[in-house]
Amino acid sequence: MHKSIATVSMSGTLPEKLEAIAAAGFDGIELFENDFIGFRGTAGELRARAADLGLSIDLYQPFRDFEGMPEPQFRKSLERAERKFDLMQALGVPLMLCCSNTSPLAMDDQALAAAHLHELAERASRRGLRVGFEALAWGRHTRYYGQAWSIVQQAEHPDLGLILDSFHTLSLHDDPAGIADIPGDRIFFLQMADAPLLSMDVMQWARHHRNFPGQGELDVERFLLQTLRSGYAGPLSLEIFNDVFREASNRRIAVDAMRSLRYLENRVLNRLQTVQARPEPAGVVQGPQAQVQVPLLSLPPAPSLKAIAFVEFAVDEPHAELLGAVLQKTGFTREGDHRSKAATLYRKGHAALVLNTEPGSFARARFGSFGASVCAIGLCVDDPDGALERATALCSMPFDSPVGPGEIVTPAIVSPGGIVIHFIPSALGQTGLFGADFALERPWSAADAAGTVIDHVALCLNLDQRDTWVLFARAVLGLASEAREQYADPYGLTSSLGVSSGERSVRLVLAVSQSQRTRATLAANAQGGVAVSHISLSTDDIFAEVRAWRDKGVAFVAIPGNYYDDLATRFDLDPDLLARLRNHGVLFDRDAAGDYFHIYTEDVSERFCFELTQRSDGYAGYGASNSAIKLAAQAQAGAGRGTELARRSRFV
Repeated sequence: MHKSIATVSMSGTLPEKLEAIAAAGFDGIELFENDFIGFRGTAGELRARAADLGLSIDLYQPFRDFEGMPEPQFRKSLERAERKFDLMQALGVPLMLCCSNTSPLAMDDQALAAAHLHELAERASRRGLRVGFEALAWGRHTRYYGQAWSIVQQAEHPDLGLILDSFHTLSLHDDPAGIADIPGDRIFFLQMADAPLLSMDVMQWARHHRNFPGQGELDVERFLLQTLRSGYAGPLSLEIFNDVFREASNRRIAVDAMRSLRYLENRVLNRLQTVQARPEPAGVVQGPQAQVQVPLLSLPPAPSLKAIAFVEFAVDEPHAELLGAVLQKTGFTREGDHRSKAATLYRKGHAALVLNTEPGSFARARFGSFGASVCAIGLCVDDPDGALERATALCSMPFDSPVGPGEIVTPAIVSPGGIVIHFIPSALGQTGLFGADFALERPWSAADAAGTVIDHVALCLNLDQRDTWVLFARAVLGLASEAREQYADPYGLTSSLGVSSGERSVRLVLAVSQSQRTRATLAANAQGGVAVSHISLSTDDIFAEVRAWRDKGVAFVAIPGNYYDDLATRFDLDPDLLARLRNHGVLFDRDAAGDYFHIYTEDVSERFCFELTQRSDGYAGYGASNSAIKLAAQAQAGAGRGTELARRSRFV
């Protein structure tokens, strides 16, 4: 499908926006009026610039407060429209968006609105132009697409059609099923927008909190499917009003936009193949009007993630020595060095960590200045090549690292923020992977793989990376979103979202804060917008593990006694268990399925630590109810320790 995007959807000057949109692979734009007004150039120059970039200007918008007005205002608006038509002809724009009236002067008279729109369309038609009428969710009298379609029908003009916007329909809980009954050639343009579910004024929701399909919680797939069932075969466009997007890098936002449309197309194709009454070729939509051939994007299925195979750190030599010492105190074994790179493997059960000190590597170039930072994550998948094909089709950059003789070639991509994701064949296993790439110092047995696994990896993100990562996790990695949580850092609120594979064998936690002083923001800022804040290691006996770590000198974040006094009022705990929790400094949470025990080490590197966890009976969360306590304890632990060197020497 022809893909377009409204220029209001991203940051920058109009020329900068056009370049970002073209670089992301779009076919056209919706030109937002204010972007043109602020453009230092003529309409002809803008038309030529867009054409040079391979972009059509598909829509000029918005034309406001037109239909249903008293006669003097109506006549004045017709004069205003003629000036816009002059501009559209100079720009080469074929279609104007006229949104439903919000003026207090507007009259609730569909026949009058239809007559006014007929006159507008007639004047546009004389110039070879068309007008699309859109129902705003906060329109004074016309809020629903059904109302707008009724007015268009009454107007009876071939150059007046309907413009649909998923946000305006879904935000009002209006059922899009009726769209399928509208003749597709009477729908002139389609705008897509997703959004989080918020309880607020719909206009404020629309103007500040929309996001791309796949980033929110609206059923945009069903909306698009119903539109295609009408026979619509026009542009698929995005119109996003989002305060964060209008501050972020327009190059990244444009890539997110294209990824979202490709993901949406593929999701609709998958849903279409499920709901069709009989098998049809890919992209054939059977609707009330007719069969329509729509070239929807077909992708390999989302990867079936089986486990986190390894986590790799980019470290300089001093940090490698310090971190290696910490790992051995926590029970990791130094297994051997990489055959062709300056990297060392540590392993404990199924948990494998790699310390990469290779000079001049991508990891050191991107993360080396931060001391010790996660630079890569290996994920076990059944079809690594399919995972790579899907990822690159969804706008991820493939990553090729140097491979020595006899070493394993694993497909890999660069995630938003620069962490490399390797797709490891599940059939290969850790023994096959590490046996080929590392000179192991001892043979491995089945007993070596028992016990510890990586329960989850927690990332801290800058605010402008949140939606990018949500879309990447859902679309590229095939992870499902879990409940959003919000909790207090001593210096501001932090919110987190868990994303996990179907069997929860791979879990990530995405944390973000609007405050510039919280631990999440400071960690993200220190590493270019995305940082791993902790790696959670599972255990079958957390109390024994804590004792073993402490005996070897590992320091844990000290939890105040007040926490345990309060814990006794929140849960019906056996007194002996409560005493063990207090004596070991272990945090506790419970959900409907089971219990969660967890504890955090003091920082190993700048705002990075390890978490020990024990889940029982299907507990699904991450101990979010304890996050405020943990963050306060970490803030107090770090307040009096002076320099980073002092902190590191304290731990080691």
